[in-house]
Amino acid sequence: MHLKKTINFITAIAVIIFLFYFLLLAGCKKRKNEAPPPIPRVSVAQPLKRQVTYYLEATGNTQAINTVQLVARVQGYLDKIFFHDGQVVKKGDSLFLIQQDSYMDTLQQAEGQVLMQKAQLQYAQRQLARYSNLLSANAAAQSDVDNWQYQRDSAEANLKTATANAATAKLNLEYTRVTAPFSGRIDRRLQDSGNLVGSSSSNTNLAQISQVDPIYVYFNISDSDLARIMKRTGWSPGKGGVDRLRVFAGMPSEDGYPHSGQLDFASISVSPTTGTLLMRGIFPNAAGKIMPGLYARVRVPLENRMGLLVPATAIGSDQQGSYLLVVNAQNSVERRNVKTGPLEESLRVIEEGLSGDEKIVVSALLKARPGSQVVPEQENSAMKGRQ
Repeated sequence: MHLKKTINFITAIAVIIFLFYFLLLAGCKKRKNEAPPPIPRVSVAQPLKRQVTYYLEATGNTQAINTVQLVARVQGYLDKIFFHDGQVVKKGDSLFLIQQDSYMDTLQQAEGQVLMQKAQLQYAQRQLARYSNLLSANAAAQSDVDNWQYQRDSAEANLKTATANAATAKLNLEYTRVTAPFSGRIDRRLQDSGNLVGSSSSNTNLAQISQVDPIYVYFNISDSDLARIMKRTGWSPGKGGVDRLRVFAGMPSEDGYPHSGQLDFASISVSPTTGTLLMRGIFPNAAGKIMPGLYARVRVPLENRMGLLVPATAIGSDQQGSYLLVVNAQNSVERRNVKTGPLEESLRVIEEGLSGDEKIVVSALLKARPGSQVVPEQENSAMKGRQ
């Protein structure tokens, strides 16, 4: 019984081994009959040759061209407020009114003093003339002439004092109405109606107003960037004339650099601590879209020259630097190390590494490996519309 089971077990093992070798031989035969994998197809395009603008790029912040803290220049109760917080106002618009009653009375008193001193002066002048004639006819004493001459001079001095007091009273009355010194946007009010303002030793702040059209953008450039500007534009801070250079800016919520302006200021020296030079651009802002205090991207055009451009997506990068995959005359893929330049929309400038006649792999990059064979297919869509 045990012998029979042993024979059956050995027979089963032999069948399994036979089936394994049979399947192995069949698989080997099938592999020998399989066709090799097809050569991968890749899209290629020649570099685009065109004029390229080289820029100096920096970051900065926006700032109002004028900012004034409105204060109460005379003492009194705040009577009226003529604006809404955050409102856009024009130059000369009334903003605050301080109670005017006492200042009107003071002005009337001062004007009355002016009239009185004028009358005294006229009377003294007539008396001086009369006594001078009497003195020449020996009908008056010299002391009388001297007295009226003194009276006339005193009246002239008193009239000047009264006139100055009237001017001061008029000015104080004008100060009770606070107006906008320029067109701009006013911040929230700092005092409400009914409050006593201008009573302390320091002036009472009422609100802040800023002029934002046009608007400034301040930014710093390094000493190496300054050297680039001087080399490629011929400008230097010592010569002045910075206003002939154009500048473009973009805000955080914007694409690209939609705002165009001019440089209007450069500091007279490079900071010894940071090695940077402060510069400023001025931009029109009629719609008020640019607010003070925003982060801004800035670029200054330096020069135009011919360059080779390829799709930015075709450029790879590793520890050796930037590179492109190029298909040679034998349809073999080669690695080409390149030096990249500025970005022009979706195209990247190649400054070194290309002659302009190469076939650049622009798609199916994973199928293209240096040394492998490929089937190149001309792809102009990557460059279409870029001419």
